[in-house]
Order: sequence, then C-alpha cells, then structure tokens
Amino acid sequence: MQKRLTIPGLGENIEHAQVVRLSVAVGDTIKADQALMEVEAGKATIEIPAEAVGKVVQILVKEGDEVDKGQAFLVLETDAAEAPAETPKPEPVAEKAPVPAARTPKAEPAPAPAPPQPAEPTGKTARHVPAAPSVRRFAREIGIEVDTVEGSGPHGRVSLDDVKRHARELNQRRSEGLRAATPPLPDFSRWGEVHREPMSAIRRATAEHLTVCWTNVPRVTHFDSADITKLDSLRKKYAERAAAQGGKLTMAVMTVKIVAEALKKFPKFNASIDVGKREIIFKDYINVGIAVATERGLLVPVLRDVGRKNMVQLAAEVDAIAKKAREGTLAMSDLEGGTFTVTNLGAIGGSYFTPIVNYPEVAILGMGRAKKEPTVTETGEIEIRTILPLSLSYDHRLIDGAEAARFTRWLAEAIEEPLLLSLEGVS
Repeated sequence: MQKRLTIPGLGENIEHAQVVRLSVAVGDTIKADQALMEVEAGKATIEIPAEAVGKVVQILVKEGDEVDKGQAFLVLETDAAEAPAETPKPEPVAEKAPVPAARTPKAEPAPAPAPPQPAEPTGKTARHVPAAPSVRRFAREIGIEVDTVEGSGPHGRVSLDDVKRHARELNQRRSEGLRAATPPLPDFSRWGEVHREPMSAIRRATAEHLTVCWTNVPRVTHFDSADITKLDSLRKKYAERAAAQGGKLTMAVMTVKIVAEALKKFPKFNASIDVGKREIIFKDYINVGIAVATERGLLVPVLRDVGRKNMVQLAAEVDAIAKKAREGTLAMSDLEGGTFTVTNLGAIGGSYFTPIVNYPEVAILGMGRAKKEPTVTETGEIEIRTILPLSLSYDHRLIDGAEAARFTRWLAEAIEEPLLLSLEGVS
C-alpha cells in the first residue's frame, strides 16, 4: 500500500518552510526516523525524519520549493503486513503537536474545534481564565495576555497549546495587516528591463522580523568609543591559551563578556516591556545574541548564561555556533531566548551605525572597526591609541538617554581598564 508523508509542525508560529536539500531519491528504501530532507524555517535548518518505512515511489517537492505544514511531500510504498504497525505510531506525531489537528481522519482532532473560538477575543473585559502557573509564566515570556486566550480545557482552562495557538493567530493577523498596509509598487518595467527572484526563507524571516522591530520599538542610538589598546594586548597575550581550548579570543568575544557584566550592573538593559500589563519583565539570566553574517543572510544565534562563563569558554562557543550559522545547521533553539544582542562590523569596516533593536529585547550594541588614532592623554601628551567605535541602540520607552550614556560609558571604561570588572563587576 502507499502512504503519503506530510510536513510536520516545525515550531511555534511556523507555517511555511523552504526545501533546501533532499536526502532521498525515488527507489530508495527508507528506515524509521531516517532523515528525508532539510527545510529552512524562520532562520533555522530542520531535518524532516521518516514517520514510516518503505520504498520511495514519488517525491512531490524539489529543492527550493515552498512547503506548508501538512503538505504531502513524499509517497512511500509500504509493506501491507507492516502497515498496521506503522500507521498508529504515536510517538513522532506527538512530538509534532500541530500535525494531528491537521489530519481530520484521525481520532485526535478533538482540539480542532478550539481554534475557531479565538475569532471573538473580546479582550478588554475583566475576565480571568483558569490556567496553571507554568502556562501563565510561558504566556508572559512570549508577550501574550493569558486572559485573552480562549481555553479548550474543562471550564475554559487554558493550556500551553492554547497559548501557542493564540500566538500563531496573532502573528498571522499581524503579518496580514503589514502586507495590507504596504502600498502597491509601480510597474518598474515601464523604465527598463527587470527580473524577479524569490526571497529566501532567511531573507523573508529577516524582513518580517525587522518590520516588527521597527514598528514596535521607538529607537534611539547613543554613540561612544573605547580605547582598546590595553585590552588588545591582553587578547594577543592569551590568544594561544584560548586556541588550545578550541576557541579564538577576539575583541568581539571579550566585549560580549564585558557586556554580560554591564547587564548585571544595569539590569534594565536585560529586560523586556509587557505593554498589555504595563509591566517590565526583568530576566535573571543573560543570553547574548551575536549577529553572524552568512552567505544566506544575517543570523543571530544565542549564547546561553554568558554571565556565568569565562572568556575562554565563550571563545569556544562563539566559534562553534558561528560555524553552525555559516554551514546552515542552526536549530531553532539556537536562535531563541536572547536578552541582549551584540553586532560587530569591525571585520568589514565602518565606524558608527544605528543597529535595530531585536524585539522583544530593549537594547543592542554595535561595534565598528577599531582604528589607531592620535589621542591626547591626561598629561597633555599625544599618543597613538587603538579606538573602538561603540553604538548602543535602545528602546526609549524603557531606557532614558542618561541611562544609555551611563551604560555605554561603564562598558567603555571596563574595556579600557579590564581591572574594573573585578572592582565593579556584579557576581
């Protein structure tokens, strides 16, 4: 008998993906959980495993195709004797929670009636829905007002899946609204030849996310500079020690560590704004996103618990995660959970610039290209020093200009005099 395999749920709020590599061909025999193809969803690369065994009869997609959740992409010829054992296989389906609801023939679409209910989110009423503390905490973390969510449980109890569904619907409505608000383009072919190319999945995700960032964050950029002469000499001195442990000790790595110490001292820069509840969410962890330029576009993988790691550990982690970004093997989890972002243009060039705050974060630090400059010392002498341009963009709803100046100045002084980390760093 033949069995059609479909695109499973790929993650929260992800309905579409792009096929980047097919791992099988017609005639191949497929084993359980074998990787069938890779897709690009958001900015992550995800393997699609086989949820049944058999021989490939037909491949319904090709590399570069856009696919939707639930879309058939491959046809298998399965052994009729094995079919009953394969069909009810619950584990893989359970991991991909969105899929069962899409398959109406199954007995599990009980949650399916719930999605239509959010069509009437009255929102403004003072209703309080029943929900577990863990569900409420999750809703807060992703910026959802849990009392606006329609619950599918007994007495309207809101589950984790209800919150995720609600978030997906909000994002879909937001995307549709943004597309509707975009003015139509003129016919460019009136003035000469044109050609069109489809946007890659990464470029599309970048465009949509930056539109959200630009729309929701009233951004201001504060500029400063740091004398990195002393820090750079320390970098060169200990570069071999870092290399022996698998990392490259760069100025960006050292700055990320110093940023983590600054975030401990200035916790407001490690926060987010909950507009619906009129609250500030202070995060007791420090996860720093680092912008990585790749051939496929800009990616921002996240380094976890930066405040608890030394520079040598961070150097190894930055090397490993940057390699994954350039090779296109980042998982969705590698791109989530950031609390602050650092972007470094030093290797390319330029000085000061205005990076866009990575919503729902409230600040981002941009590093320009360090240059040797004549500098007047406190004694009035002129010395040649290495100066690093710093550009801090911040959400002005939460952070005032004076606070941004203090944060950047502390950061610059810690870069100029590393001993300051021991004197004023927060454990």
